[in-house]
Amino acid sequence: MIKPISLLSTLALLGVSYSAYALPLNNIQLPAGFTIDVYAENVENARQMALGENGTVFVGSRKAGNVYALIDSDNNFKVDKKIVIATDLFMPSGLAYLNGSLYVAEVDKIWRYPDIEQSLPSIPKPELVYDKLPNKSHHGWKFITFGPDGKLYIPVGAPCNVCKSELPFASILQLDLETKQTITIAQGVRNSVGFDFHPQTGELWFTDNGRDMMGDDLPDDELNRVSQTGQHFGFPYIHNNNIADPEFTNPEIAKLNTPPALTLGAHVAALGMEFYQGKQFPAEYKNTILIAQHGSWNRTNKVGYRIMQVALEGNKVIDYKPFATGWLEGEQSWGRPVDVMTLTDGSILVSDDFANAVYRISYTKQ
Repeated sequence: MIKPISLLSTLALLGVSYSAYALPLNNIQLPAGFTIDVYAENVENARQMALGENGTVFVGSRKAGNVYALIDSDNNFKVDKKIVIATDLFMPSGLAYLNGSLYVAEVDKIWRYPDIEQSLPSIPKPELVYDKLPNKSHHGWKFITFGPDGKLYIPVGAPCNVCKSELPFASILQLDLETKQTITIAQGVRNSVGFDFHPQTGELWFTDNGRDMMGDDLPDDELNRVSQTGQHFGFPYIHNNNIADPEFTNPEIAKLNTPPALTLGAHVAALGMEFYQGKQFPAEYKNTILIAQHGSWNRTNKVGYRIMQVALEGNKVIDYKPFATGWLEGEQSWGRPVDVMTLTDGSILVSDDFANAVYRISYTKQ
């Protein structure tokens, strides 16, 4: 008997987004007491999010080239107004918000939209903040955030699957917005599209996507911790703890490799992450890390397409388990999580660049 193909599977095979169709949120599996709802629909290619002081949710995109402002004017956790802030930008995936201004990262530039929430629905004229980033599009899209030091942290991915490249490629930079000076915070980082600062130690933790074309199960994506400025994380010579690259060798640099705090699985495409600091979830979620896994594209059997939870004891990982699953049905996916962000009420938002949606996950006490 031939198994019938669902509408969702058919649309996935055709590469069609589901924004015009009812999203099958009943398929999402969450721990007891949690609920997922659609916060915003028709947000084309939704990537990193940033939260304004007045509750505006700003969303970047990669393929669409747009930046959006999502407004929930009646506070019912359903967006009723979407404003397109910018169009035709060069992969404006990364956003950050500080002191009333929205910062937008193109591949090669950082822009600032001053006093943006006070201006909306009018859009303020963007100010060019920094234009010294490489213009290579391969792994060039950004995830940006401000650190506890007030500096802007910017990744510069390797311009290849695997290759030798000069700094600032394969690094995470710290940018001083006043002096325009940069410091290399981490190097040997193939492609980080998510990081956050430990709420107690202030240390930078980041996800890193492992290289392709070493098979289905090598190497793993990584969760890393920066314990000193300029640390090396192995790329392109060594992967994970001690996996030598088959194409590139440098024993001296390989010795500098900082082992990951956690290996996340090969090809899961770990992107946005944050330390949960809200007050809505149960107490055991405090200071745990939530990681959006975008999902594999070149693996025999697909993996990822989920939100994972990492529990720590000090700097040691003590648990790694699924938090939200169901965007992958068999070998077909109907959504791809990109970023996670906590709202002021303690619920979290999850962006999805395939379903063109933003979800809200909330907890109701049992």
